[in-house]
Amino acid sequence: MALHESVLEEFGLAPLWVRRGMAAVASVEAVELASDVQVGNAQPALEDAAPTSARHEEPPAADSRVAAPQASPAAREPNERRSPAQHSEPGRQTSPSSFSETPPDDDFAWFDDLPAPEPAHDPAHASAEARRETPDALPPIQRLDWDALSERVAGCERCRLCEKRTNTVFGVGDRNADWMLIGEAPGENEDRQGEPFVGQAGKLLDNMLGSLTLARDTNVYIANVIKCRPPGNRNPEPDEVARCEPYLQRQVELVKPKLIVALGRFAAQSLLKTDASISSLRGRVHEYEGVPVIVTYHPAYLLRSLPDKAKAWADLCLARDTWRKAGGAASNEAK
Repeated sequence: MALHESVLEEFGLAPLWVRRGMAAVASVEAVELASDVQVGNAQPALEDAAPTSARHEEPPAADSRVAAPQASPAAREPNERRSPAQHSEPGRQTSPSSFSETPPDDDFAWFDDLPAPEPAHDPAHASAEARRETPDALPPIQRLDWDALSERVAGCERCRLCEKRTNTVFGVGDRNADWMLIGEAPGENEDRQGEPFVGQAGKLLDNMLGSLTLARDTNVYIANVIKCRPPGNRNPEPDEVARCEPYLQRQVELVKPKLIVALGRFAAQSLLKTDASISSLRGRVHEYEGVPVIVTYHPAYLLRSLPDKAKAWADLCLARDTWRKAGGAASNEAK
């Protein structure tokens, strides 16, 4: 009794179980053949001895001689799959010894569907997904070093400003500087180049620093309150400031400046948590995170209002005096 290989593959029959099943069928057929021979030899004598009326009686039903086997749950499946022993013709009694070579209780395990393989587990992918779904799982901003903080800002999506930016504008300059200059937000040029205060406003700022024998890469660090450009250079919304402020706070903690210069009304109001005008904030020493703060005009404003450059120079002189009182002169000479 041979089965085609494609049929075996369709039913998932292992070679070992097929051999056992075929052996059981062969044993059953051998017993049935022997029974037929014996019945055939004895039939003439029985016919001669039996009365004529008995010969024409209806033969007993097949299931009266052999009890039908109970159907297992697997045999009641939609495809009505049964074991080889259940395909024997009705009315033929099988010997109990003919099943001695078949599996005892797991015949229908041949046809059980194999469990679906579990998807491969990728720890890196799972970890990335978890961070994307739960931002709180990331290390706190207050614990990041310079490189980690810069990377976090570059991939930040904490507010809607990320949707239209070209580059984030992290900051530039001496990370151990005494002076820290903080502006409002990137403009078009800053968004394109990824650096704060470039273009004409940046050149004016460099000239202002040069008048104090400073430069953006020498004892000066420059950053913005907002790291992404607001569309159309509009003022940042309060929720945008709140989401971006932790980055600036961490930058101040890492730089540890002796002095902060707030450039422009918006930067001053954001740092000092006030709605006061810039004219009322100028000429006094304020404080942010324990660091002295001097307020002055934004370089872009000074390009449009040349008479206020004299006021800006006065603000820078106040900043220099405040820095010296904080021990800046000795620190600058050491550098």
